[in-house]
Amino acid sequence: MRPLDDAEFDRWVRLLEARTGVIVPPERKPFLETGLRRRMRETGHTRFDIYYDELVSGARGAMEWASLVDHLTVHETHFFRHLPSIELIRDEWLPQWLETAAPDASLQALSLGCSTGEEAYSLALVLDAELSRATPPHRFGVTATDVSQAALTLARHAEYPMRRLSEIPAAYRNGVHAQPDGETFRIDERLRKRVGFACVNLLHASRAPLRKLDIIYCQNVLIYFARERRGQMLDALAGLLQPGGLLVLGPGEVSGWSRPDMRRTGSRQTLAYISDTKETRA
Repeated sequence: MRPLDDAEFDRWVRLLEARTGVIVPPERKPFLETGLRRRMRETGHTRFDIYYDELVSGARGAMEWASLVDHLTVHETHFFRHLPSIELIRDEWLPQWLETAAPDASLQALSLGCSTGEEAYSLALVLDAELSRATPPHRFGVTATDVSQAALTLARHAEYPMRRLSEIPAAYRNGVHAQPDGETFRIDERLRKRVGFACVNLLHASRAPLRKLDIIYCQNVLIYFARERRGQMLDALAGLLQPGGLLVLGPGEVSGWSRPDMRRTGSRQTLAYISDTKETRA
């Protein structure tokens, strides 16, 4: 198979941006080419141009696109990946939520770009521990989204190598259990029931039928999108928040974004905003 030339690279970049919003800069050409080659070997294709033409044609191309996306998106993730952001939720925002929440209020969170589920389950472990001992205890739900169906399948199964257990602080390990083979652990069923997964492109997240949210957790996702789109996406996400809701981003992911109804919160180690409209949540 011949190398991917610059003209073909540009065509693939435009397609990926148009369909997912993800930007692939020239320096990441090897990453794109490697992902394409891997999938093309699986499907028996030997020419980039022929594969491209088939991909953009008809229902069969749409099905193949769903498989290709899994090869062209990054799934690097960990449990409790950015502790300062978790601590912001647990130690600063959540106590405020509990002060104003109605006795029967249910907390709703959204995890965007959840990959294989570690981030969503980290939220679930923390929320379960904190809300179950509140007076009165509160229910919660986490909706988690990603563009990769393959990643979401792994997330729904919620089974991970035992070496990953060290990523979970000891205080939260009662929410997981070792599998009989001793080589993997799984998130407990009671927590799995609290987390729902959906294949949603972040570009279209605001169109999803989501109720007003208390937490939106979106870390290390925006960096893959064009800078001019990030502000538009953040505006859309801000519109999904409850009054007093929290938007948590990855440090350094965005600069210069502001809205009169969103107030910066947290330390210099975090990048987070509160929907600055005050009213009691029900």
